[in-house]
Amino acid sequence: MPGRTTWRHCAIPGRIWQNARMNRLSLFISLFGLALAAGCASTPETRVVAADSAECVVLMHGLNRSWRAMEPLAAKLQQAGYSTVNVDYPSQLGTIEELAPVAVGMGVDACRETGARTIHFVTHSMGGILLRYQHEHSPIEDIGRVVMLGPPNQGSELVDQTREWPGIDAVNGPAGAQLGTNPDSMPSRLGPVSFPLGVIAGTATINVLASAMLPDEDDGKVTVERTRVEGMTDFLIVDDSHRYMLRSRTVLENTVAFLRSGHFLEKSPAPDIS
Repeated sequence: MPGRTTWRHCAIPGRIWQNARMNRLSLFISLFGLALAAGCASTPETRVVAADSAECVVLMHGLNRSWRAMEPLAAKLQQAGYSTVNVDYPSQLGTIEELAPVAVGMGVDACRETGARTIHFVTHSMGGILLRYQHEHSPIEDIGRVVMLGPPNQGSELVDQTREWPGIDAVNGPAGAQLGTNPDSMPSRLGPVSFPLGVIAGTATINVLASAMLPDEDDGKVTVERTRVEGMTDFLIVDDSHRYMLRSRTVLENTVAFLRSGHFLEKSPAPDIS
C-alpha cells in the first residue's frame, strides 16, 4: 500500500518570469487558458507518494496538462509497489531548455528523498522531450527504465501547420513552438536515447481537424512514426487517442510491465478505466 503523500513546491526561475513579463498580455492569456484547460500549476510542484521501495517513478505530463492527467498512472504504479513523484510544471511559461532542469530536477530530487536507488520515468507527450533534453545535457546517474506515451520524438507536423495561427503562441507557449519537424526543432536536435525506453503510440483520435493535418496514422497530436526514436527498447501501438491513452487499461498494464521487465506485454486491448 502507498505510504505518505506530500507536496513539494518550487518557484519558477527568474528568467522564465522575466521572459513572460515582456508580454503581459500573453502571460495573462496563457495563465487563463491554463486554468480553463487543465488547472496547471503556475509554479512547479510535485505530489510525492512514498512507499517502502528502492524504486521510484517520476511522472511528467505534457503540454497544456497538469499532474491530474497522470494520476491514473500514478495510482497504478503505487498499487504495483513503487514510490511515485507526480510533477506539475507550467508547460506554457518557458522553453524546453528552461523547463527541463526544473521539472526533471524536482522529480529526481523528490525520488531520491524517498530513499529510492533507481529512478524510472513515465512521460506523456512533451514530458518525454523534457526528459531527453535534460538527460542528454545532465545525465541522471540512477535512471532506470522509461516509458513514453505519445511522445513527439521526431516532432509533430501539427506544430508546423499551426505555427502562423493567431494566438497559437499564447496557447502552446515557447516550448510548444519547439516541437515541430524542421531541422532546428528541439526533437530534431536531440540524439538517440541512452536508457531503456518503451514507447507507446496511439491510433485513435477525437480531433478530426488535427488529424487531417497529419500525414499518417496518428493519435490526434502526433503520428505513430514520429513517436519512434533511435535507441528505444520496445514499441507498442494501441487504439487510443493522445489524451485518453492516459486512462487506457492496456497502457497502464503495459507501463508497469515495461518498468518491471524492460518489455511490453503482448495482449489484446482491454477496456478503459471508467
